[in-house]
Amino acid sequence: MKRRVLIGSAAAAAFARQATAQEAFPSRPVTIVVAFPPGGQADVVGRPVAAALERIWRVAVPIQNRGGAAGAIGNAAVARATPDGYTLLMALSSMALLPEAARVNGREPTYTPDMLAPITLFAADPTLLVVPAASPISTVEEFIAEVKRRPGQVSYSSAGNYSALHVPMAQLAQAAGLDMLHVPFQGGGPALTALLAGQVQCMASGPGPVAPHIRNGTLRPLATWGRTRLAGFEEVPTLIEKGFPDCEFYIWVGLFAPVATPAAVIARIRDASRQVAGDPEFRRAMAASGNTLDHRDGEAFLRFYTEDAARLVRVVRALGKIE
Repeated sequence: MKRRVLIGSAAAAAFARQATAQEAFPSRPVTIVVAFPPGGQADVVGRPVAAALERIWRVAVPIQNRGGAAGAIGNAAVARATPDGYTLLMALSSMALLPEAARVNGREPTYTPDMLAPITLFAADPTLLVVPAASPISTVEEFIAEVKRRPGQVSYSSAGNYSALHVPMAQLAQAAGLDMLHVPFQGGGPALTALLAGQVQCMASGPGPVAPHIRNGTLRPLATWGRTRLAGFEEVPTLIEKGFPDCEFYIWVGLFAPVATPAAVIARIRDASRQVAGDPEFRRAMAASGNTLDHRDGEAFLRFYTEDAARLVRVVRALGKIE
């Protein structure tokens, strides 16, 4: 009996400590991992999210850029992190397809999507096809004609094989029968730098990183991968309008935690994320960066994520193995 009492007391004490820890969350800095170098879509959205969370929580929320393997390294790091809410992932849509890409190429995935719990969606914009403003190409038709005129010579940059910047270009190549030269980089930031430096001729990108360069006349948008035209770029046609019904791709940005994170901690992060979505400074930052705020959480985000992940897996399987 005495032993049972001691065990019961220990369990009660442990429960009390856990409850106290959850009530106090966050009591120290919360790190948000971006699985790419600075300058890409996840980084552009992640930094104003972190700044808003710092205002709400009154603790530091540093961004940690952990690039490599098209995002798989950073994604896996968070998937395997201590599930206490203090290490979160600002993920791109490619998070859902990279494990399938590993399998297609005969490798064991370093993580699986079910190791990460979706918390909040902040943006879900279609990618934009952009070329330098100095390019003689000004329409989708001219772009396709140029690629067909020079098969294998028109190059595009991406954040790596099967990344959220590679897959839409591969979709277009399949749909239009194009042979383009893929030049993968370690993230969207370096991929954009390569385009601006004239090292490649085009790229697909989320609107955030390229919007300032479109506004200042450095880049020219040719089309989007959306079902409807993108807000703020209403003059830019969709590829669906141009006769490519299968060219639909959204580069979404959402916050995830390791799946075993306590429900009470997830709830606190979700509640704070709702406050972020309504924060005036955050909304101004999103508008200035060219991103459309698309806040969804709970069942709404889970439904969106599940449906999109299934579609992306089908795309990866169609792409097949990449040497």
